[in-house]
Amino acid sequence: MTTRTIVSDCMLCVWDCGIKAHLDNGRLVKVEGLPEHPVTKGYICPRGEALPDYVYSPSRLTTPMLREKGRFQKVSWDTALDYCAEKLNTIKEKYGARALAIFCGSVGVENIEVATFARRFKGAYGTPNLLSVENICYRTRILARQITFGRYPLDDPGDSRCIILWGHNPDGSKGMLGEQIREKLANENLQLIVVNPKRIPLSEKAYQLSIRPGTDAALGLAMLNVIINEDLYDKEFVENYTVGFPELVEHVQQYTPEWAQDITWIPAADIKNVARIYAKAKPSCIIQGINSLDQHRNGLQNSRLLSIMQAVTGNFAVPGGWVEGPRIPLANLSLKDQEEPLGASEYPIFSSLWGRKAPFGIATLFPQAVLEGKPYPIRGTIITAANPVVSFPAAHQFKEALSNLDFLAVIDPFLTETAELADVVLPACTFLEKGGLSYVYGVVFGEPYAMIHHKVIEPVGESWPDWKIWCELGRRAGLGEYFPWQNEEDVVNAFLQPGELKDALNANPVGAYYGDKQYYIYKNKKLGTPSGKVELYSQTLKDHGFDPIPVYMEPGQSPVNTPELYKKFPLILISGERAQEYTHTQQRMVPVLRNSNPEPLAEIHPATAAQYGLLNGTMAKIETKTGQMQMRISTNENLALGVVSVPHGWADANVNLLVDMEVFDPITAYPDFKTVLCKVTPA
Repeated sequence: MTTRTIVSDCMLCVWDCGIKAHLDNGRLVKVEGLPEHPVTKGYICPRGEALPDYVYSPSRLTTPMLREKGRFQKVSWDTALDYCAEKLNTIKEKYGARALAIFCGSVGVENIEVATFARRFKGAYGTPNLLSVENICYRTRILARQITFGRYPLDDPGDSRCIILWGHNPDGSKGMLGEQIREKLANENLQLIVVNPKRIPLSEKAYQLSIRPGTDAALGLAMLNVIINEDLYDKEFVENYTVGFPELVEHVQQYTPEWAQDITWIPAADIKNVARIYAKAKPSCIIQGINSLDQHRNGLQNSRLLSIMQAVTGNFAVPGGWVEGPRIPLANLSLKDQEEPLGASEYPIFSSLWGRKAPFGIATLFPQAVLEGKPYPIRGTIITAANPVVSFPAAHQFKEALSNLDFLAVIDPFLTETAELADVVLPACTFLEKGGLSYVYGVVFGEPYAMIHHKVIEPVGESWPDWKIWCELGRRAGLGEYFPWQNEEDVVNAFLQPGELKDALNANPVGAYYGDKQYYIYKNKKLGTPSGKVELYSQTLKDHGFDPIPVYMEPGQSPVNTPELYKKFPLILISGERAQEYTHTQQRMVPVLRNSNPEPLAEIHPATAAQYGLLNGTMAKIETKTGQMQMRISTNENLALGVVSVPHGWADANVNLLVDMEVFDPITAYPDFKTVLCKVTPA
């Protein structure tokens, strides 16, 4: 018997935790956290511990599948790739290259190889249409911070004296942060504030603000009112390093705590208290949820408001606030687009900010392009690392669109609900079965750190790594000149040029830092904004017809904005709460995780449940103006009255069938689907 331990990292989610993988005769038998990893420090979640069951799941795709006479048949790679190449060439000849869309999901965010090769194929083929989960997740906050600071600073809570968890429950989605906060609470003078319609586990040691869903901007503006009018802002920083403060002072006068309390459900006294705590603590750090503030009609302005709060309190580019890091010196393997992608003209800031072009189009316009041919027809799609029929709002529209294509290929380790609609399914390796590069720590942690992602086991069945699938498909389609790589070493070398970083990464299996965090950068150089300073007032937004300073906007559906709809649907539905067992739509085939979290539950306060005749543990019908579904009720006193909270990612109880895309953020095209009116009745 031969045992072996390999140091690598887990790519099941965006945090990329370091792991120690234990093998027995080449088979993965156990996974542990990696204490030597300086960023994740040995943390591992239930998903990471269950990796052996995940990678060897009986549900794994092990051979290419081609639909013949309505049924999938196992075929060779040659047959599958030749079929794809023929279809791709036909689409280009008949409709032009832009009729193909490449769709890349969240796994492509943490796995540089997945995203990079999808982008490269897009460019080689000639279509501008890379569609991404970034159109509903995370990019809006990137843009908001870029508009304010010129670049994208990240949370740096290590030295914080005050942390605001705003729409964020680390125990469900970023466990190592939860552990860090608990350690700080035990050993340091940390003040913790939680803004959430639900009391989370960390609320026990926090100042809890149980906010009405979708009213975060009202709270933020009222806090700014207090901070400015009570002279709690950082006068030296504001005077020397910002523009637009006089306009901000005038703007926030209308947003008093007394005004906000009726809108937010938070007493004015509490708004004043948390504003004072946050502004006086120094340094303070707002840590917002992954997309809890984004998926609203005012999502970008929500994130910009938090940026303004960090700026006026002097918590930008300081230890314990928000901080920037250096860019990792990687080669750019993308190819230049010959035309604009879907939505570029309608949403110019999302597509290009100050000449910085986004690599993707507006994914929420995909159904219209397929079903109506507007602005032009999309007739073929390749989907990688994504399951949009479950993960995107208006899921029925995406399913209808994908079912009406001339050609649909899906690259995935599993036969997902989206893959079931495909003409051909190409079995991809999991991250454990391939090598590569990890640098996501600088993107999501603010830590300028990278490591070589080491291959742990051989590919299961006939599955291939993503880079190989794209390269072989490119060659079959006559694009071989753009895909010269033959093995994983070639791929890593394509990203990493010879130099100190490459030598350091090769020398240390745990990884290496490639720079330092950039504190107090505003003192030494101009920022990347047009003014060279922090822009509290954005002329860029003004020039595009948007509010230069955030205003409060009611959600698209709300008791205030749509009172007639509220009479019929008197509860507020929030969706997307994370659980440690699952990443979005993934891992539900793993028995140990499914046993821990066996079914989706609709959480509701006991008093609200009693008002509508609902009993804990019984099935209920959840209905919106868009659709309905059944889910088991779980009464929870931690949830605000009048609110129903449901998880996302469950195919058999898909909350995205209950929401639509009728209301968008006009800047980013993010649908307003985080707060929807609903009613719940016994099933």
